[in-house]
Amino acid sequence: MVNLELYRVFYTVAHCGSLTKAAEELYISQPAVSQAVKQLENQLGTPLFNRTHRGMELTAQGGELIFGDVERALKLLAGVEDRLSELRSSATGTLRIGASETIFEYILSDKIVEYHKLYPQVRIELITDVSPRIIEQLKSDKCDIGFLNLPIEEDEGIRLARSIMLLNDIFVAGKGYEQLKGKEIAFRDLQNYPLLLLQPHTVARTQVDRFAESQGVRLLPAIEVDSWDLMKRLVTNGMGVGCLPREYALRRLASGELIELNVRPAMPARSVGMALPKNSNMPFSLRAFIKLFSL
Repeated sequence: MVNLELYRVFYTVAHCGSLTKAAEELYISQPAVSQAVKQLENQLGTPLFNRTHRGMELTAQGGELIFGDVERALKLLAGVEDRLSELRSSATGTLRIGASETIFEYILSDKIVEYHKLYPQVRIELITDVSPRIIEQLKSDKCDIGFLNLPIEEDEGIRLARSIMLLNDIFVAGKGYEQLKGKEIAFRDLQNYPLLLLQPHTVARTQVDRFAESQGVRLLPAIEVDSWDLMKRLVTNGMGVGCLPREYALRRLASGELIELNVRPAMPARSVGMALPKNSNMPFSLRAFIKLFSL
């Protein structure tokens, strides 16, 4: 019996020229892509790719011979899927999206509005919680897709589909600290100011603490807060120096309410990632939402 998924993997690797890029496009792991290619090669009894330093290249006596036929077959199947998708696009159903309140506000809100306009019959359920609890919701089939602050510990119950946005943690202060504007501040000298940090055991706080440790510094906050909005309000009102993603403070930075401090070395960037249950199906409603992040 023909295994269409093997041919789909073959086509994607040939199209991308890379196992890594193919894995990202297919939402599966790179080892799974490599295994599928080897399985098809064994099934056909011939090598399909040459592994080179530039990536994956089709072999003249294998991959190149079947590529055209595979491409035509997959396009025919894609046409069938598209027609069925069109029929299902107006069907009722529920899409359960999990994320923190901040991710919903700064990253997902516009996408959710766009999705609702395209598919108004799909009911959208928003599950607001911190990343560790969203992971548990994904694993217990209470959530269809989650958006997590990265990095996270590897978990066999979920699969990370992609990173959707970079976050750059910076240190900011209010107008009462204007004397620091443009001045280079050594990371270790942050200890000389009252610090506002997110509560412990959050991804953002863990990253700050780990980076501080790498610099031989232990940051002792004067205030620990449970939300970025509260931090922005307190820092704006002169309570001290805060650490938060630049992307979450653009409006206040542009208005001058907050001042970005020139701290060196700068914190490394982190990201927000899209996660799915490990063995989840990909119904039309979910695939259509994921597609918005490729536009």
